[in-house]
Amino acid sequence: MLQDLMIIPKTDIHHAKELGNAVPTSPFFFLKPTSSYLLSGEIEIPKGCVVHHEVELGVVIGKDGRDIRKSEAMDYVEGYALGIDMTARNLQDAAKKKGLPWSTAKGFDTFTPIGEFIPKSEIKDPHNVNLWLKIPTLIEYVSSIMTLEKGDLILTGTPSGVGPIRPGQVITAGLNADNKNISTIKFSVVERVGLFEYKP
Repeated sequence: MLQDLMIIPKTDIHHAKELGNAVPTSPFFFLKPTSSYLLSGEIEIPKGCVVHHEVELGVVIGKDGRDIRKSEAMDYVEGYALGIDMTARNLQDAAKKKGLPWSTAKGFDTFTPIGEFIPKSEIKDPHNVNLWLKIPTLIEYVSSIMTLEKGDLILTGTPSGVGPIRPGQVITAGLNADNKNISTIKFSVVERVGLFEYKP
């Protein structure tokens, strides 16, 4: 069900304040490679990186659309997925100071652990889950810039309370709606093996 494009809007006021960021006046988003998807296995922490977790509700697009009006946005939603947006915070901070994109900080392999596809019928009101968001507004805004295609995933932003994870830990996240658990994901955390090492 998940396919080509991952879009992560950042509009949460509490999360922006938590990181000392200016609160955006309109949705702000960035793209993550689908190679960062992790459906099972281990989250890899690159050498020299301070990596934070951000648990988010993902919206899975069910059909292609461009310039989608808020009033029609939910017609384009096929379902949901629980996800975690991993961020190499020290890389992101360095990029922000230089006015550079965040691709490196967000785009490592395994940096988007995703749970199973949740059919739309399983969550009657996506505005009333443990994560507060405005799905129609996000769909309208993103589709006014780029065409959304079937299988695209929009992660909707995180509440405050992000923090670091380290090799050796196990990270577990859940999604509750209508007083029942809809999805739980669990991933082990290991040190990434490879050429990359962040040296400030």
